[in-house]
Amino acid sequence: MASIPLKKKNPVRIGKQPPSFLGQWGMFFRQFIKHPGMIGSIIPSSQMLVDTMLEGVDWQRARLFVEYGPGVGTFTRPILERLHPDATLLAIDLNLDFVAYLEAEITDPRLRVVHGSAADVRRFIKEAGYAQADHVLSGIPFSTLPEGVGEAICAETRAVLKAGGAFLVYQYSAYVRRLLSPLFGEIRERVEWRNIPPCRMFTALKDEVLAQAA
Repeated sequence: MASIPLKKKNPVRIGKQPPSFLGQWGMFFRQFIKHPGMIGSIIPSSQMLVDTMLEGVDWQRARLFVEYGPGVGTFTRPILERLHPDATLLAIDLNLDFVAYLEAEITDPRLRVVHGSAADVRRFIKEAGYAQADHVLSGIPFSTLPEGVGEAICAETRAVLKAGGAFLVYQYSAYVRRLLSPLFGEIRERVEWRNIPPCRMFTALKDEVLAQAA
């Protein structure tokens, strides 16, 4: 599918308050009813989960951050708050309602929202003018994806990451570990209990040896 071009609106809407929790929950709930297999939870992630997932990123060095399944922007906004002024956030979502929501709610020129599959991340990165990404974040529910799709997404993610880059994954099951293990040299796992429901967090690192073989 064709990507949605980068918006160039001026001035940037800095400091705009995010929608209320009830507003976000309502959007999540409607989309969960329509597409239950595409959305991992019926409510947005907690602030504690967001902060923990993003705490290890070197924001001064990162120039391309990719997010799979941004939804209503629960992670998108905090990423933009931390992101370097010269960096880009590439958000990829299969749900056109979420794409339209983000386009309407966030007018930051560093954000590029595209409609399509995370399995096509290599093409989307190229269209954004980059060769590789520093970090990729995903909340896609890998355990509910059609056969072969999760494997393809993980393989393409490893291919687009820079050496030393990280694939950051938050899930409500441990299923994704079996997809990450053959591809990444180091995988760190922990649980954020301050989330409903408690969430597993994976950091899969692309090391130098695997990077040379990719």
